[in-house]
Amino acid sequence: MILIIVLIIILIIYVIEYNLVKTLHNKVLQSKSGIDVILNKRFDLIPNLVECVKEYAKYEQQVLQDIMKERQEYYNTKSLIKGNEVNNKCNSILALSEDYPILKSNEQFLNLEKSLEKIENQLQASRRLYNSDVTMYNTKISTFPGNIFALFMHMEREELFEYEEKDKEVK
Repeated sequence: MILIIVLIIILIIYVIEYNLVKTLHNKVLQSKSGIDVILNKRFDLIPNLVECVKEYAKYEQQVLQDIMKERQEYYNTKSLIKGNEVNNKCNSILALSEDYPILKSNEQFLNLEKSLEKIENQLQASRRLYNSDVTMYNTKISTFPGNIFALFMHMEREELFEYEEKDKEVK
């Protein structure tokens, strides 16, 4: 009788822990998807930005082509690291406005810049949410008893979304 009660308690704990680990993992996936949605919104603005900047910075053609290539690679891989690389290149184009006063005053460029700034703010919020969800998930699968269930379920740690040093400098 005691053995049955102990087994039932273990089963209940297993179900609760399993559901908790799965819930946290799904939150991580959802947060990652949120970043993907916002990156796609930002990338959809790139062709307009490219056309606007082309008029003022013809010699920057290679930078613009690199952005389009990186954007396509992101769509193919859906890698957060690749998305971050595209963001870095976008920021270098936005920095061109300081070198070109005419570009800086161009209404189309200003509207695109505002849209990108709004999307960047959304992206920062999504990154914070993602990192928070990843931290909760990683903590759960790294501590007892979650680590036991994570081992049985082959759950692995997720990577935090971290800024590179050059990202911090550009902003």
